[in-house]
This record gives sequence, C-alpha cells and structure tokens, in this order.
Amino acid sequence: MGNFLQDIRYGLRVFAKKPASALIAIATLAIGIGATTTIFNFINGIFLRPLPYQHSDRLVFIEETSDNQSYGRTMSISFPNYLDWRERNSVFDGIGAWMTGGATIAEGVDPEYVQVGMIASGVFEILGVSPQLGRTISPEEDRPNQNPVVILSDGIWKRRFGSDKEIVGKSILVNARPRTVIGVMPPGFNFPGVTELWMPLALDTKMFRRTDHGLDCMALLKSGVSIERAQAEMDSIAKGIEQENPVTNEGLGVKLTDFRRYITGDFRLPLFTLLGAVGCVLLIACANVANILLARATSRQKEIAIRAAVGGSRRRILRQLLTESLLLGVSGGAIGIVLSLWARDIALKAFPGPLPFWMTFEIDGRVLGFTIAIAVLTPLVFGLAPAIFTTRLDLNSMLKEAGRSSGSGSGSHRIRGALVVAQTAVSLVLLAGSGLMMMSFINLQHVRPGFDPTNVVTSTVPLPRFKYNDEASRRVFYDDLLTRIRSLPGVTHAAAIAGLPLVGDQWGRSLTVEGWPVLSVGQAPIIQHDVVTPGYFETMGIPLLQGRDFLESDGSSGPPVTIIDEDLARSYFPDGDAVGKRVRFGPPEDNEPWHTIVGVAGAVRHQRLQRTIRNCVYLPYREISISAMTLVVKADGAASGVSSEVAEQVKRIDSGQPVTSVFTMNEVIANSIWQPRLYAGLFVAFGAVALLLASVGIFGVMSCLVTEQVREIGIRVALGAQTGDVLRMVIGHGLRLTLTGVGIGLTSALGLTRLLGELLFGIGPSDPVTFGTMCVILISTAFLACFIPARRAARVDPMIALRHE
Repeated sequence: MGNFLQDIRYGLRVFAKKPASALIAIATLAIGIGATTTIFNFINGIFLRPLPYQHSDRLVFIEETSDNQSYGRTMSISFPNYLDWRERNSVFDGIGAWMTGGATIAEGVDPEYVQVGMIASGVFEILGVSPQLGRTISPEEDRPNQNPVVILSDGIWKRRFGSDKEIVGKSILVNARPRTVIGVMPPGFNFPGVTELWMPLALDTKMFRRTDHGLDCMALLKSGVSIERAQAEMDSIAKGIEQENPVTNEGLGVKLTDFRRYITGDFRLPLFTLLGAVGCVLLIACANVANILLARATSRQKEIAIRAAVGGSRRRILRQLLTESLLLGVSGGAIGIVLSLWARDIALKAFPGPLPFWMTFEIDGRVLGFTIAIAVLTPLVFGLAPAIFTTRLDLNSMLKEAGRSSGSGSGSHRIRGALVVAQTAVSLVLLAGSGLMMMSFINLQHVRPGFDPTNVVTSTVPLPRFKYNDEASRRVFYDDLLTRIRSLPGVTHAAAIAGLPLVGDQWGRSLTVEGWPVLSVGQAPIIQHDVVTPGYFETMGIPLLQGRDFLESDGSSGPPVTIIDEDLARSYFPDGDAVGKRVRFGPPEDNEPWHTIVGVAGAVRHQRLQRTIRNCVYLPYREISISAMTLVVKADGAASGVSSEVAEQVKRIDSGQPVTSVFTMNEVIANSIWQPRLYAGLFVAFGAVALLLASVGIFGVMSCLVTEQVREIGIRVALGAQTGDVLRMVIGHGLRLTLTGVGIGLTSALGLTRLLGELLFGIGPSDPVTFGTMCVILISTAFLACFIPARRAARVDPMIALRHE
C-alpha cells in the first residue's frame, strides 16, 4: 500500500509538470465514460431494476392473436374470453384485466382531469401491492350497478385532500358521480401507465361482447410453472373457446409474454444499439489516450532508463506507469458521472409527459459499479501497451547523449499507426450509423400526415357521463361550444373529432361492402373509425376528393351516411365511383344499418408517421354519441393564444368542466416521433464525438511524428526537398493510415448497420449515398488533421534542426 501511495504521488507530480496532455487525456476519457454511463443508466432503469411488484418474474402479459391481418399481429382481449380463461386455466395464481380512461375530479380545488384505471378485482393482489390506507376492490364491487367505489393515488390524496387520514369511507365526486373512497395506494404506485384513480371494471357480457376487443390482461404464473407450459395450456383453452364460438372466435389465439419484456419491447433494440455506439466512442477515447501515453513515453525514455539503471525493476516501473494510467481513468470516470447526469437530464426532456411507473434513472449501486469498473479497466487496457513499450529499453543507447532525441523507434510508430487505423475504422462504423439514423429522421419529418397542421390548436373536452347522461345533452354542449369558438376573433374554422390523429385514440370495426362477399368476423377487414363534426376536414386541411362533407342533419335524420378515405375507396371502388355506394360495420349477425358513402377524403396517418396508412371511415357525431371529443381550431395567425380562449368558453358553459391535452397540431406531430428524434439525436451526437476524437488522435500522432523526425526533415530540406515534398510525405503517411482504417471500417459498417434496419425509415441499412458521404467527411477531417502538422514540418529550418542535433 505504501508503494501504491508513493506511485500515486509521483504520478501526480509527473502530470503537474506537463498538465496539458494529462487534462486532454482526462477530458477524452470523461467523454467516453460519461456517454457509456448515460446509456447504461437508461438500460439499468428500463431493463435491470426489479419491477416494484412481488414475484415480478412470474408476471405475464396476455394478448389475443388473429389470422386476420387487419387486426395486426396481436390485439387487446375480449371480456367474455377473459372470463373463460379465468375459469378454465390451471397455471395461474391469478389473472386480471383492465382498461384505461379519464375522469374529472371536482373535490377541494378546481376541477381536474386525471388518468383512471378501470380494473378487475384481483389485479392489485396479482401485483402484490397493498394500499397504505383502506383496501382494494372486492369481487362484489366488480359488477355492474354496484355501490360505486374509488381508490386514490398517493399523489392525488396529498394534492387534493391534504393527506386526510380519514378519507377512507368518505364520498367524493368523480365524473360528477358520488363514489366512496375505499383506499389510498402507496407513494410511487400508478399502474397502469400514469394512473391516479382506480375504479372497478364492472363489465358483463352484454356490455362487452366477444367481438369487442379493448381490454389489457396480465396473470401471475404459479410457482414452478414455466411460460412455455402456460402458453401450451392457453392455446388449448383458446381452441376450445373457438370450437364453442366459431362465429366470433374463428382464428383467435392467445399469446403470453414476460411482463417486463412486454413493457420494454419498444426500447430494447434502440438502447442496446446505442450501447454499442457509445462502446465505439469509448474505444476511440481509449485509443486517443493510448497515443497520448505513447507520446509521453518518448519524452520519458531517459527518465525510465535512469530508474532502471539505478536498480528499478521492470515490474516496479511497469506498476508505476499503470498507476498513472489508473489516475487518468479514475479522474475521467469521476467527471464522466457528472457528465452522464447532465446528459440524462437532457435526454429525458425529449420524453413527452411523465415517465412510466417502472422507469427510474437515478445513479444506483449498479450504475456506480459499472462506471467504476470502466474507470478501472479501461486504463489497464489503454495503458498496458505504452507501459510495456516504455519498459523495453536499451539502457546503453538511452543513456548516451546521442539517444536524447532518437525517437521512439519503429515499434512505437507501428503501435500508433495501428491505433489510428483502429480509431478510423470504429469512427466510420459509428458515422455510418449516425448518418443512416439522421437521414431516417429527415425522411420521417418529410412524411405528409394527410392534414395541414399550420395554426391548428387542439384540446380535449371529456364530458362526465353521469352528468351528461344522454346523447342530447352532450350534443347540445358541443354544438354550443363550437358555435362560441367559431365566433372568436382570429378563428377561421372549428370542429371536433373523437380520435385525434397520431395520439393513439383510435378504434376499429369490421367492414362489409355492398356487392362484395360477406365475410365472417375472423376474416372481415378491420377498418379505422373516427367520429367527426361537420367542418372537420376543412379545419384540418384534409381534401375532400369526391362528394361532400357532413351536414348538421347527418346522423339525426335521414339514412345513415359515412365518408371513407381514398385508400379504402381505391380498394373497393377502383373505377372511382364510391359516392352513393353502401357499407356496413360490425359483425354480420349484428345486422347494423347500411351507410351510404357521401364523400371520399384524403388518406391520413392516424397512428404513426412511420406506419402504413390504415383504411379509415368517418361517421357524423350526431349518429354516435362520444363523451370525450377533441376540439380542432384553426386560427388565421399564430394559434398560441387560441387555447386560453377555448378554455374560457368551456368554463362559461360549465364551470366544473376541465379542458385537457392542449397542444398545437405541430406539437402533436413532434410528440408522436419523439423516439426517432431522440435516437437520431444521440447517434448524431456520438458520431460527432467520434469524429472529433478520431481527428484529435490523427493530429496528435502526426504532430508527434513531425517532432520526432525534425532531424530527418531538416536533412531532406537541406538536400533540396521542396515544401510540397514535405507536405506530401507527412500528409501521405497520415492518409495511408486513414484509408486503411476506412477500408476496414467500411467492411464492418456494411455488416453492423443491418442491426439498425428496424429503426430506419425510408432508407436502407447499406445506403451508398450515406456511406459515401461519411467516408468523404472522415477522409476530409483526417486531411485537415494531417495538414497542420505537415505545414509545420514544411517550415522546418534545416540549420536549426541540424544544430539542435
């Protein structure tokens, strides 16, 4: 320990004599370690931290599958099917279902619209979470027309009820309906999603039929039961249900997924790809520091020779040099943790809304241990080669006066050259990935959503059904509100829609087209449905390609009508005569009325910009009563001031009615692509850092080469070498190393970028333009990094260089 402390003190004195190179090395390591720690912190918070539930390793998420491609690969579940699963399975300790929604709570302060979880009894028991006050929902309460109850989150209990410990048993107004508080959940619990109230699911098979799919479901495996065994049993149960209900369950299956894998699925590939990217940055940083240490080794050769001559063993000197490397690594790691916290906060700003309940990104023991491991191991890796080279000295030559500037020899040059080649190769791999992600995001930004978001502001007005308990009252409210908004100064158009594009509030039903074969439930296509008011298409800038818009009378008098999108019209009416034709929605046995097509609208991307457009039909809001409509208001100028005016008009109609989800349509679009934007930004940032570090590394190597070859360059100039000859010699050496690295990196990148295939949009993983551009950028940067040392070499005065020797 005494020798170790002595090595540390000596290393600090060495760094103090030449602080510039030490500071550069520490800064380089801090960047590499900080970037790596940032991504590992996200991986830890999403994948490695235990979920805040008992037996979370036994939780599985259950979805239904279908042979009908209109549903997608998986879909939400049917309530009657869930009841059958619950009764027939022998592999679960519990199975529970839920759906999410919203509710207005009007106790204590101003009305507030909050997220609500409608859950079946037993869900809290499956999760292993108990209330801090009161109890959970009983099976008797989870039935229609029972005593209405509610459970509060810790946040809303404190925020609206002042942490009243006597709250259990009291009645509060939720959606204008009295509900008895039966419990308060512990701090931090907000499953599912960011939920603040829980109420009984309270469904029956009349309210939610087998053809209705809208529930989420999870189960707790029995101890010792594997997910494969449970999947086999559920497959058998699904087959039995299909045989008993061939009309509604044709082709329906069940899929079980580990619960953590289900909730983290969208993050797995991007985050582990980013971890590989920051690993590349760390490798480049290590190569840079190794070059710095090799350069320092050249200037310390005589010092090391003297220490060896006076009795210092090679092992002792080697340990001293590795201790100095360790000092650099630990210092870089300490700064890297600070940089990672800063980078984490910046990255989290891209996340729209509050984080899910299971995501926490504080620095814990696992992240700290990871950073310490990197800070300790990387200096041993990048410092080993320079230390070994430095201790392999010829004492006689080093102690001679002539050895004073003999350079570091061909061995050092080969090591540095290899490091430059490695840096260049890794940098090109990272630059290629960055370029692909950047071009993918640019392509995504240029996707036409099918509407014009300019100066359009949106806000959702959810009416409580207990208060507005009939269709007439809801229609009166929205009619009055839209009339008021349209009369506001600066407002050119106003309308409302049930499911705003790009926010995920979409629903669908099966479709039958008159004159086409009638298909069963399992085979009929599922078509996107939206309920809109007259004027919606004009407000959103969606073109009406055929026919007309909805009239105020549509849906309340006359035959049912609908407007379809152009893709659906093209599929069923390729000769362009869709207007006047008829379609019917829902299962054939429901005998829904035929709807006459009165218009064809332009196709809109309802779900995601990067997804294929899903066929859609529009229905007049007077036909289907929706309690939560989203207003879309177009202004003749900036839309920023319109939202407050809309809220004021809502308050004048009903002072207890809140307005939520206030965004401009440009913000809606931006929020819908936050993940591609974040990933592209991180890749570009890492690519830029890699390019900077690689150029610094090339510059450092070429500068050291010029310094060590001053005598040779002086002799060449004295013998008649021109400035161009010296420039070609130095730049040519640097570019040969760079081109070698580009060749290796190009081969590697063509294979590795295929991992990005699922993250790219509108561009292939081997796009030649992107690869060519990145090669040109890297070679140009390397040329500039070589040019400055080469220019200095060309200005060497041969008399001064030879006199110095």
